[in-house]
Amino acid sequence: MGKLNNNRWLIMFSLIFAGEMIFSLPFHIARFFRPTLLDAFNLTNTQLGDIVFPYGILAMLSYFPGGMLADRFSARKLMSFSLFATASGGIYMSFIPGINGLYFLFAWWGATTIFLFWSPMIKAVREWGGDNSQGKAFGLLDGGRGLAAAAVSSLAVFVLAQSFGGNLNEISDEQRISAIRGIILLYTLFTAFAGILIWISVPDGKIIKQNNPHKPRSPLILLMDRNLWLQAIIVVSAYSAYKGLDYYSLYAVDFLNMNELQASAFVSNASYLRPVGAIAAGLLVDKFSGKRIIGISFSLLAILYSLLSLLTTSREINLLIISNLLVSFFAVYALRGVYFALVEETKIPTGLTGTAVGIISVIGYTPDVFFNSLAGRLLDNNPGLPGYQHFYYVLIAFSLIGLTATFYLRIKKSKH
Repeated sequence: MGKLNNNRWLIMFSLIFAGEMIFSLPFHIARFFRPTLLDAFNLTNTQLGDIVFPYGILAMLSYFPGGMLADRFSARKLMSFSLFATASGGIYMSFIPGINGLYFLFAWWGATTIFLFWSPMIKAVREWGGDNSQGKAFGLLDGGRGLAAAAVSSLAVFVLAQSFGGNLNEISDEQRISAIRGIILLYTLFTAFAGILIWISVPDGKIIKQNNPHKPRSPLILLMDRNLWLQAIIVVSAYSAYKGLDYYSLYAVDFLNMNELQASAFVSNASYLRPVGAIAAGLLVDKFSGKRIIGISFSLLAILYSLLSLLTTSREINLLIISNLLVSFFAVYALRGVYFALVEETKIPTGLTGTAVGIISVIGYTPDVFFNSLAGRLLDNNPGLPGYQHFYYVLIAFSLIGLTATFYLRIKKSKH
């Protein structure tokens, strides 16, 4: 019994670590080190946003077929291959390619991180959670992913500090390129290691045996399930808020009087809120419901973004702004931690989990297609504070859309 439990926790650890490292190369570097990345690759915010566009397109095309494959093939083999393929892109990125090479690279990552990875991971976590611990399972997944992200980013901040040396006011282009290359190779190494970990620890069969009380349903019936589409709207709204975190380091440099290293450290340290927010939300979901916790989180974000859009920076209110940013980190991480727990709450059959996740994700992760391009243009076309105000207006809108979808999902449930 003890060995079985140890194996289950090793499986969850492997899913957590791999689930974060698979996205570290496409997203962590821009999230934690955006100012340095822009300078090292000689990019504008608009260009960096547009580079992510092919990632979103390939990812969107990969979710649904990837979901169907997840219901038919071994998660171990699919996920391991994805991690090794993603790590190969990190080696290419370390040579600091030009903008056309970056377009190709992000298109490659759009396929490698999603097609054979995303749905197998979600299905494996749902199986791990069983009938009564979905909040715990998904809270642990996203909370653990946040802890992994924060820990690795802390190592990357150390690499950045060593590359910059003592004088942060006179950083050369060569230092920035050396720093970003070291950070890229660090994330590449951890991504490859995650592939080895998944291959060793995750079984080819089901993680746990379940008695599924639901009758088999055709995947086509899922397309007519309005609950599924409401979940997709909830995910797209929450994921847009998550994408918004990518711009906090730049905001800190532009308006909070932080240098590049301080801003990267601020975002990295704030990421330690992710395990707290996700796991706390997961436990509350198992006690109350996913819909209630998600609705509260969206309401809180709408208030926080409204405040951030109204506040103008000054030495006296910087602490208030930082506090708002930190609470928004917490609320976003709470959302991320539990929105896939709704798959169990809405009684989607376990055997169709991969397909359902594929359908939800096609819509839910479309911010990978448009959000960075939109945010980059808002900031570049409206220099200074107006650009960030428009940025927060967009996040307010998505929070209200997510809140409306959650409310309607609760109303529909109460009518049954």
